[in-house]
Amino acid sequence: MDRKTWLAIGLSIVGILLWQWWYTSTYGPYLKEQERLQKEKTALAAAASPTPEVAATAATPTPLPTPQPSAMAARTETLDAGKQGNQAEFLFNNDTGGIETATLLKHLGENREVIGLNRDRRMPIGAISNDSGAALGGFQMMTDPAAGVVTFTRQGEDGVLIQKKFTLPPDTAVGSPYVVDLAITFQNTGATKTTVAPFYVSTGASAPVHEQDLPTYTQFYWLKDGKPQKIDVNWFNESKIPLVGYQIRDARTTYQENAPSVAWAAVTSQYFATIVGTSGEGTAGSAVWAARFAVPNEHGTTIYGMQGALGMAGFDLEPGASVTRTFQIYAGPKALSVLNKLGDDREAIMNFGMFGFVSKFLLWAMNLLHGLLGNYAAAIILLTLCIKTALWPLQNKATESMKRMSLLSPKMTELREKYKDDPTKMNEELMKLYKDYGVNPFSGCLPMMVQIPIFFGFYAMLGSAIELRNSSFLWVGDLSQPDTVAHFLGCPINILPLLMAGTMIWQMSITPKSGDATQQRMMMFMPIIFIVFAYNYASALSLYWTTQNLFSIVQLYLTRNRPLPTLEKKSVAAKRQTAALGKKKRPKR
Repeated sequence: MDRKTWLAIGLSIVGILLWQWWYTSTYGPYLKEQERLQKEKTALAAAASPTPEVAATAATPTPLPTPQPSAMAARTETLDAGKQGNQAEFLFNNDTGGIETATLLKHLGENREVIGLNRDRRMPIGAISNDSGAALGGFQMMTDPAAGVVTFTRQGEDGVLIQKKFTLPPDTAVGSPYVVDLAITFQNTGATKTTVAPFYVSTGASAPVHEQDLPTYTQFYWLKDGKPQKIDVNWFNESKIPLVGYQIRDARTTYQENAPSVAWAAVTSQYFATIVGTSGEGTAGSAVWAARFAVPNEHGTTIYGMQGALGMAGFDLEPGASVTRTFQIYAGPKALSVLNKLGDDREAIMNFGMFGFVSKFLLWAMNLLHGLLGNYAAAIILLTLCIKTALWPLQNKATESMKRMSLLSPKMTELREKYKDDPTKMNEELMKLYKDYGVNPFSGCLPMMVQIPIFFGFYAMLGSAIELRNSSFLWVGDLSQPDTVAHFLGCPINILPLLMAGTMIWQMSITPKSGDATQQRMMMFMPIIFIVFAYNYASALSLYWTTQNLFSIVQLYLTRNRPLPTLEKKSVAAKRQTAALGKKKRPKR
């Protein structure tokens, strides 16, 4: 690399740091003040317009009594046959008849506290509500911890008796101990026909569980006609024209859609999810509902969570008749192996994207190697070495092609000078030159093109792989988080992404140069592009890319001393090959 290229890269990095410092110091106080005003506005609006309570029928709602929570722990059976004790605990709400909090005892979040799903709750999981998100209250609770059953009953003024039965399945059930079965029975105890209005079953709420969790993973998913659908917290934002700042759409408060055959609905954070799915005949959902809410935190910033619900169609009840709707609730980690077994494309919440098949293979391979090595960082490093070893012949071929291109560079320069005023003719002559000498100008890029799906497959997989949470490596305390060691001018100092960029520059400096000078300078900005992708992402991604860079550097050093290829026209080479074959076939006298 020349001095100008090094200077451009250095100035770009300094510019990014200065922009971060200026933006934080200039707009930070303004944004905090706007957040404070927005919170006050929301609080005043909520006080001015009380939320109506939903009823199962058109009867006049009654005030909600004070909730009386009651705790019920999951049985000791776990996914590994009870060897590690309890893994989940469910806290039930006596009034609204739902799961107030699902505590995951084997998973730690902020400040090393155990994860509590639906902790930033607006509605308990499994609560009945209308489309405004107000939970139906007035339930009475009976518990049978030995049988793993909690039953709620509510007698309505219209004669409709509602019974909600939560049951912990046996330890052999798929998804145990994070699965709870729910049966909701409506019984007409009156003397006249009545109608049960459409209702929603709450998925509960989801919010980032760690300061560094990416907010875009806070999403609402549902399966509509066999196809996964989703929105995230940014869907509710007001829309403005970039730079100009002109607002073209107000902020939205709720999302609602009527859709036939909704199999399940879910709220997710980066590594955890709560899914409410229908089960049994005739229990498919007919609508979905979601809303965003602000979660208070100790850092003075606004973090948003999402709550959602699965809508069910209404029906008529004759005197003495009853109708039961059954559901399966999953409240636990986004573990691909478990979600696959639950069925109905629930694994879609992993959000693997267009290279999902690559992500699934990499996750399977990483877990396989972890089973052998006992450490996820070592598994990632070994997996990277396996991938690079498989691509070794392709890399060697690309290096050979780049060397041939470098030998052809003087002739290319001559053509560019000769036809600098006629770009069309210049390109025609360059293509002819490549053809005459049998050189493919794009073959040097082939290894990078092959690695792009792998990179984005890792990117998607590492962003949702629950296995990496709290897995350490040297100075990295958590491979699922950035490896921040300090802050400078408000910017985090993350070591692995910087090492990744340094190894990329090192690799490019010893790689044979091909293409014109402009293309070479553009390639020098690749480290900055990769830093943007990986700097505040899971440190495991930077570990993977740094490892593969070091492997490529070693490979280049091993192959750089090979003799330079012979550069000659294809016609000359063909004549020489024909002559050599003729000599072999010529009979001896």
